[in-house]
Amino acid sequence: MKILGSIFKTKAPVVPVIPLNGIILASSGGMRRGGLNLQMLSRLLDQAFTMRRAKAVALLINSPGGSPVQSAMIASRIRELSRKNDLPVISFVEDIAASGGYWLACAGDQIIAHGASIIGSIGVVSSGFGFDRAIEKLGIDRRLYTAGNQKAMLDPFQAENADDVAHLRALQDDIHSQFIALVKSRRGSRLKGADSDIFSGAFWTGQKALELGLVDRIGEIRPVLEEQFGDKVQLRLLSARKSMFGFRTNQPGVDALGTDASAQIIDTLMLKLEERLEKMRYGL
Repeated sequence: MKILGSIFKTKAPVVPVIPLNGIILASSGGMRRGGLNLQMLSRLLDQAFTMRRAKAVALLINSPGGSPVQSAMIASRIRELSRKNDLPVISFVEDIAASGGYWLACAGDQIIAHGASIIGSIGVVSSGFGFDRAIEKLGIDRRLYTAGNQKAMLDPFQAENADDVAHLRALQDDIHSQFIALVKSRRGSRLKGADSDIFSGAFWTGQKALELGLVDRIGEIRPVLEEQFGDKVQLRLLSARKSMFGFRTNQPGVDALGTDASAQIIDTLMLKLEERLEKMRYGL
């Protein structure tokens, strides 16, 4: 009984750890696809910021980016919960925090990275293919009917239109400006490089990112948290529940497989492919 009593009376500080792994994708409105989005993370965030004896919340980030909307929504929710519960947030970067992944890292009051981490890519990218010459060679007619003269903008089966490209670039510039504003508001005077370098879309190692002020120090999660909160600090790793087939669900006790198993398997494989392609852009 004395042993049990000592366990329950422990006053050791606690730091909930939220893993933010993978590509950031828009929510599908259900359980499918996975990826990082606010719907999937909402319960984890609430749990972390209301955990007893929590002294801070740690974000363990390994993401090549993705949806700017979801990146902004997740980061905003983290900051809201941090203010509401008066808990600091510490971001730890593992392999990569690029593009939207760095947007998530900026939700932390501190950003700590490994020296070999990939950091940055503060920019916006759009990609696609043009098939107009291919279908011409194959003797295929493209039949497309629209109401609205811009409805078929950037259609990959039509020749590239300069006005369409200009419109896309304007959208990219708008999103890029929002990204830059977020980084400047969170990092402030800690930024040491020129704007033309930091916000060019380039990416760096954690060591170089430290020189540019994109991160605060080089380190790893356990040694840093023990240094800040003592050797007895307890790290509580949180994660989304999974069904027996490994699909993530944002509701405890709910089987995410449902009746459409083949579709979910395909979605999961496609997600892994997208994530693999994104990481390849950074040499990972």
